[in-house]
Amino acid sequence: MPQGLISIIVIAVVVLLVLSLFFRFVPVGLWITAYFSGVKVRISDLIGMRLRRVSPSMIVQPMIKATKAGLDLSISELEAHYLAGGDINMVIDALIAAQRANIDLEFEQAAAIDLAGRNVFEAVQVSVNPKVIETPVIAGVAMNGIEVKAKAKVTVRANIERLVGGAGEETIIARVGEGIVTTVGSARTHSQVLENPDSISHTILRKGLDSGTAYEILSIDIADVDVGRNVGAKLQAEQAEADKRVAQAKAEEKRSLAIAEEQEMIAEVQRQRAKVVEAEAQVPLALAEALRSGNLGAMDYYRMKNINADTDMRSSISGSKDRSDS
Repeated sequence: MPQGLISIIVIAVVVLLVLSLFFRFVPVGLWITAYFSGVKVRISDLIGMRLRRVSPSMIVQPMIKATKAGLDLSISELEAHYLAGGDINMVIDALIAAQRANIDLEFEQAAAIDLAGRNVFEAVQVSVNPKVIETPVIAGVAMNGIEVKAKAKVTVRANIERLVGGAGEETIIARVGEGIVTTVGSARTHSQVLENPDSISHTILRKGLDSGTAYEILSIDIADVDVGRNVGAKLQAEQAEADKRVAQAKAEEKRSLAIAEEQEMIAEVQRQRAKVVEAEAQVPLALAEALRSGNLGAMDYYRMKNINADTDMRSSISGSKDRSDS
């Protein structure tokens, strides 16, 4: 093979490799698509995106969609939002939807809402088409002690101005629940709530529950009202049971004190009896000592024994007479 032909083949291979690397690194096809779509983007911008490790298609494709929708945006704005971790497609969809619905929404505001973690496209949809938030069953107790259970449906519309920093659905549900409990608790009887369930919604709406939230409350409708337990009677029964237990405890305490006093008295009597027995045991010894010492004669001893026997006989006769009389 001639030397010149080999050189031509080598040069052709090198050129093909260089062109392949060039077209792989520089998205010429994407630039052509953007050019014929009316998006003004330079090749140098696409190369810069590659160097900044940004996928050019993630920027150019949403830019084409925004341009076709008539939005005036720049490539640098989209790239900055992408680098900040935002969802460019969602932001562009939200801007297009807001434009169609005549809602004043700027790119900076939509980007801030997106970076705040909220679904900006859904927020625009809810702003155009309000949604209904259904609360769980919430129980309140009227003044007569009867429990009333209510479920509400809250129709809300997204407030674009308060999406950043505004409270979410959980706050709306909590505030509505608080309003239901307050309204039911201020009613004298549960029948008043059952007769006029709309009084709950009127009371809640007057409180301005949507302040500080990302929503605007349009209406509050009571979907269901039901009668629950007789909480007042249950509390009275529990109080009576508690009072009964306290009384029983006090009675048991008094009984224990009485038993302790009785046992103390019995112990005291037994101690006195022991002393008497001990004293009686000393009498024979004293008599014997008196006889030995001459302080007591034999006749005196027998006379004392006769007196004791006479006393015992009289006591026995008196006891027998008392029993016969009774």
